Amino acid sequence: MALSDADVQKQIKHMMAFIEQEATEKAEEIDAKAEEEFNVEKGRLVHTQRLKIMEYFEKKEKQVEMQKKIQASNMLNQARLQVLKSQEEHLGKLVDETKRRLSTVTRNEEKYGKLLQLLIAQGIFQLLETNLVVRCRKADVALVKEAARGALEYYTKITKRTCNIKVDENHFLSPQVSGGVEMMIPNGKIKIVNTLEARLDLITSQLLPEIRVRLFGRNPGRKFLD
Repeated sequence: MALSDADVQKQIKHMMAFIEQEATEKAEEIDAKAEEEFNVEKGRLVHTQRLKIMEYFEKKEKQVEMQKKIQASNMLNQARLQVLKSQEEHLGKLVDETKRRLSTVTRNEEKYGKLLQLLIAQGIFQLLETNLVVRCRKADVALVKEAARGALEYYTKITKRTCNIKVDENHFLSPQVSGGVEMMIPNGKIKIVNTLEARLDLITSQLLPEIRVRLFGRNPGRKFLD
């Protein structure tokens, strides 16, 4: 039975509506799948970028922390150096003040004479020569001659030997020297300096670790005392 034009139009419209419905559903399905894939990809990208950002800031934090440690270490080292510098300056002033006070040693003639005798005796024992020359300050010539006799007696008593000691009255120690003597063999090639300044320098170098401890306390980081 032939379809009328109205029936044909109706079926066409029905088919078009069906196709349109299918297309709409398919489009919605594609959109939903695309949205899902987009969200998945977006989540992956966000996660990846978040990890990169976290890694970047973690590195920055480590760099900042390292810079802080380096800066703190540098400041600590500078502070330690400043403390050491101040301590050395204080020790230097202490030694200088001690040297300035050496002149007081010679004021007591009796004690100074005994000290000269000991210094000369030490020189004799160190040089062990039969002829020696003693050089002193011009003001000490008389005291040194007397001290030399006492030192020689002591040397002879200990060693059963003797030597000839001459006090040099043509050449004297510098006026800046606080006291003491220089002893040498006649040709001057071997000499022992037993001035008060030289003895102070020797004692200072020997006692410097103990002086540091007394002044500044023991340094827990110091392994050696010299």
